[in-house]
Amino acid sequence: MIKRILFTVLLAAAAATSMHAAGGAKPVVSILGDSYSTFDGYIPEGNEPWYFAREREELTDVRDVRQTWWWQLVAEGGYILGVNDSYSGATISYTGYNGDDYRARSFNTRLARIAPPDVLLIFGATNDSWCGAPLGEYVYDNLTLGHMYEFRPALGRLLSEAQARMPGTRIVYIINSELKPEITESICTECRHFGVEYVLLHDIDKRAGHPTVKGMEQIKDQVLKALGGK
Repeated sequence: MIKRILFTVLLAAAAATSMHAAGGAKPVVSILGDSYSTFDGYIPEGNEPWYFAREREELTDVRDVRQTWWWQLVAEGGYILGVNDSYSGATISYTGYNGDDYRARSFNTRLARIAPPDVLLIFGATNDSWCGAPLGEYVYDNLTLGHMYEFRPALGRLLSEAQARMPGTRIVYIINSELKPEITESICTECRHFGVEYVLLHDIDKRAGHPTVKGMEQIKDQVLKALGGK
């Protein structure tokens, strides 16, 4: 009798698991980004935001988290938001504006704070382009600390580490429009080297260098399309 009850329980559990899988649990998407993906109160404490729930008409017309590209993507794409670890001014390498050391906010440093999701969206390199970070060479082995202050070696390390930390995760790199040509070319080259998908954004509406409400929707549409959504 006990064996029969145990078998029934196990069978019910298996059936429930099968039904859950068939129902298609929503995939979890996490974001590793810079100012374009921030919103005050929706990023880890200590990270600097660029978008706020207050009027800054000279800088942006985005004043509601629901106007951000990532909120719309999660809502329309049928995802669950895991972590949005975005930090205004963040660079891929450790080199920041005016030659300052940006190691603490670097994408490479913050990657380890994200648990493996179903989909990881990396949206960065805008600040590397704007601050004039050293480009460096394509170096994939025996990296030194000095290499991390150069864009190409630091990007290679980021992609390699993301794949190592997140086996089974779909990693997609979002490339901003209007970057320096050598930055865009470097990202495409490194993504191809590591077999990482990338989305090359185009014609994004901006104000003060950042996406407007219209630009946020354009980003959402282009990324969602690349992900196979609407």
